[in-house]
Amino acid sequence: MTVTDETRRAIEAIWRLEAPRIIGRAGRLLRDFSLAEEAAQDALLAALETWPRDGVPDNPAAWLMTATQRRALDQLRHARLTAGKEHEIARELDFLHTAASDAHGEAVDARLDDAIGDDLLRLMFTACHPLLPPEARSALTLRVMGGLTTDEIARAYLKPEATIAQRIVRAKRTLAAARIPFEVPRGRELHERLASVLEVIYLIFNEGYAATAGNDWLRPGLCEEALRLGRVLAGLMPGESEVFGLVALMEIQASRFAARVAPDGEPVLLLDQDRRRWDRLLIRRGLDALAHAEALAGPWGSGRYALQAGIAACHARAARTEDTDWQRIVALYDALDQLAPSPVVRLNRAVAVAEAYGPASALELVDGLRAEPALQNYHLLPAVRGDLLMRLERFEEARAEFERAAQLTRNSRERALLIQRACVAGKS
Repeated sequence: MTVTDETRRAIEAIWRLEAPRIIGRAGRLLRDFSLAEEAAQDALLAALETWPRDGVPDNPAAWLMTATQRRALDQLRHARLTAGKEHEIARELDFLHTAASDAHGEAVDARLDDAIGDDLLRLMFTACHPLLPPEARSALTLRVMGGLTTDEIARAYLKPEATIAQRIVRAKRTLAAARIPFEVPRGRELHERLASVLEVIYLIFNEGYAATAGNDWLRPGLCEEALRLGRVLAGLMPGESEVFGLVALMEIQASRFAARVAPDGEPVLLLDQDRRRWDRLLIRRGLDALAHAEALAGPWGSGRYALQAGIAACHARAARTEDTDWQRIVALYDALDQLAPSPVVRLNRAVAVAEAYGPASALELVDGLRAEPALQNYHLLPAVRGDLLMRLERFEEARAEFERAAQLTRNSRERALLIQRACVAGKS
């Protein structure tokens, strides 16, 4: 591999991690979503031109941030001149040049502070504008602010990649045509956009918890960022039950990280994990957040994230796999499917039914899902079916299901695990 190739890979990795914050900072300066993204893309092109020649800077994230802010300043200068406001330029650009030279952006934060207080959350609330359909808000926010690829978003929603790509393009055009300003909603508008923001944070965490593609089973950076955003949001909205429900879910799920991967990097499934390696502090934080979410929900009942957190809590409270309250998990999935119907929820419920009532009952449920259009290319459907067939000693059928699941997954670690299970089934 040449030096240029290595540098390009480094740029791509850094950009994937830092783009949301960089676009968020540019948005605070420009007050325009499209212009902020354009400034950030210009900085990326500058890095692709400069770094292969001069080497990767000691602080590449700061370099990209500074380059983006300089391009934002150029755009502001041009806009003010075009508008005939030359007299305002010196005063404003003096402030902005000072801010752009500050590696930590403290001057920007002080001048442009608002109720959100976090660049990435601010950008999420801005992009989740009610002018856009809910599915377009989430797709756009995941692509630009969450750093997920179009393919990853498509797999998260069980939709064709082309469909998601069209949603993102249309969303950008809609925001640009309507000249939506980069500003934080207040009062009722803030709460109206909350559901979309929570969904984005949830999907970012899920992509980190079980990567849809690539060579890694986990992407901890995504999980950590989603959890950070959730905690910030809980501080901003202490009366919102679903915010605490999502935080509870992420805290408990994150507690399993050390046990989810074997020393050789291979995945370790939930029922096979060494629960002594689960992080008890994160579990306690998650259970506390869940209790708070349930108290806030009151007699109206828990929302979708609190219900999922309740399922995770059943696992967290069980010292051993055999101590798990599977019947309660089935009941929680029933409530979740009533609140937010989904074939994926019903598939997960079938897994719980297998543990609570036996694999034969669960197989009937899974077979009823095989015609679901959304699950036709969902690798976990044949993976679950293969596991149930194994337990029923229908080994040849199980082998075929594991092989199909291995063909469908885009994650190399998961594919290796499924191929291994197919081999075991074939030898049984």
